Amino acid sequence: MKVAVITGANTGMGFSTALVLANSGMHVIMLCRNEKRGKQALSDLESRKKNGSAELVICDLGSLESIRYAAAEINSNYKQIDVLINNAGVVSPKREETVDGFEMQIGVNHLGHFLLTNLLLERLKAAANGRIIIVSSGAHKWGHFYINDPHMHEHYNVLKGYGQSKLCNLLFAKELQARVEGTGTSVFTLHPGAVATSLGVNRETGFGKAIHSLLKPVFSSPREGADTAIYLALSTKVSAKQGHYFVNRKSAKISERAQDEKMAKKLWLWSEKQTNLT
Repeated sequence: MKVAVITGANTGMGFSTALVLANSGMHVIMLCRNEKRGKQALSDLESRKKNGSAELVICDLGSLESIRYAAAEINSNYKQIDVLINNAGVVSPKREETVDGFEMQIGVNHLGHFLLTNLLLERLKAAANGRIIIVSSGAHKWGHFYINDPHMHEHYNVLKGYGQSKLCNLLFAKELQARVEGTGTSVFTLHPGAVATSLGVNRETGFGKAIHSLLKPVFSSPREGADTAIYLALSTKVSAKQGHYFVNRKSAKISERAQDEKMAKKLWLWSEKQTNLT
């Protein structure tokens, strides 16, 4: 049975993806930050799936320690991973920090996934056709990597922070694809569209719910938003397009900044230091 690991699998696109991949016959490892919500999501998935299997692993992408524990648990239980979907993401209207002192958006959206992917990489390489699927966004087009102040201690702006984190997703993918060349492992990135999920809603205060209610009629559903990630995980037609960025199942253009090889290498080295990977 093939194994898929999905971050942020308790809600929205992550849950929709987990359900479809389980129904395709995979064993799905649902990585969730909150144990209560994760258990509820696993229970919901178990009651709705017709095939496959699933389990819950607690992983807070805002904590390097939590990521290391989760990766160690997965590595100890599985010899190979066929699909890793870096789906989880946050939007922070005001500047917040992870427990390790990272600005929240680059900390979770990029650095957390950077560490997790690298810790699971040998298991992905062990698969016959390992796939790493990174959910980015069209927001990368206005993003910059602020190398002199990536954690935005000065002049924080939610759009700047989010755009930076989504650009980092693509730069990370570019360098990662170069590093796994010849191993049989493929890297894909995607833009899911404007999706009606809880992204950007503060669970403690409820901030952001009113905006979501107003915009929900024009948003895609979580299942629609998950469609391209599911396609990249299951399709037999994408092997020749490794390293590509997808929108609505089709290869699409990315910004010039996202194609910058030198910046991709700089980001990788910076990320290694931030996450103590070296």
